[in-house]
Amino acid sequence: MSNFSLSPSPTSGFSLQNPTKTSYLSFSSSINTIFAPLTSNTTNNFSGLTHKAVFPRNLSLTCRHSDYFEPQQQQQRPQGASTPKVFVGYSIYKGKAALTVEPRSPEFSPLDSGAFKLSREGMVMLQFAPAAGVRQYDWSRKQVFSLSVTEIGSIISLGAKDSCEFFHDPNKGRSDEGRVRKVLKVEPLPDGSGHFFNLSVQNKLINLDENIYIPVTKAEFAVLVSAFNFVMPYLLGWHTAVNSFMPEDASRSNNANPRSGAELEWNR
Repeated sequence: MSNFSLSPSPTSGFSLQNPTKTSYLSFSSSINTIFAPLTSNTTNNFSGLTHKAVFPRNLSLTCRHSDYFEPQQQQQRPQGASTPKVFVGYSIYKGKAALTVEPRSPEFSPLDSGAFKLSREGMVMLQFAPAAGVRQYDWSRKQVFSLSVTEIGSIISLGAKDSCEFFHDPNKGRSDEGRVRKVLKVEPLPDGSGHFFNLSVQNKLINLDENIYIPVTKAEFAVLVSAFNFVMPYLLGWHTAVNSFMPEDASRSNNANPRSGAELEWNR
């Protein structure tokens, strides 16, 4: 909200001035014609009539235009603030099951120099949920399978008649190794219209043996492949390295080692 002062001008006009800015607006209409009943300590004659009124030296005028702009400015994220987390995914719904595909970001660990190093590659999470009715799915019974970047590459490279299979043991290297077994098979449909995604889960810890499969059409598979190709550099963390490249880094590296590894490689 802005405050302005309204005061009489020596040229029989009024000036509207913002005390916080140097610019002002001027109303040059005649006092005698517009503000005749309110003229300041003056006597005016109109058809033999005499008027005398007292007009205050300063009037206060409040402008409410900032009410429309300040809330928008407050919504802007200040510089240096962290980027809000965003959740995305791609879902496929069929009669017997639903499949949701979501990316998971890589992890980085700080170094003593202040830089960061990739400590864990990102992945793509597959969530399978069996149907509980018509267009209804029981997500409380969902089964999860995480695709590594190499496994994603295997799916990307699949042809229309190709298949692949992945085996996971979430407890590998622990005392419960072998008690939970997950197998994901991606196989072509018999009519060549797409692929089957079949997830088999055996969990001896809770006596569970479940098999969830869902057909994926060519169009849906093309969307998955396109999304996998796009997200791959981000799962590897390469986008952070590219964004941190600076011109002085190359010159510093060349000065420290005149014959870099790239030059040695090209000279072979």
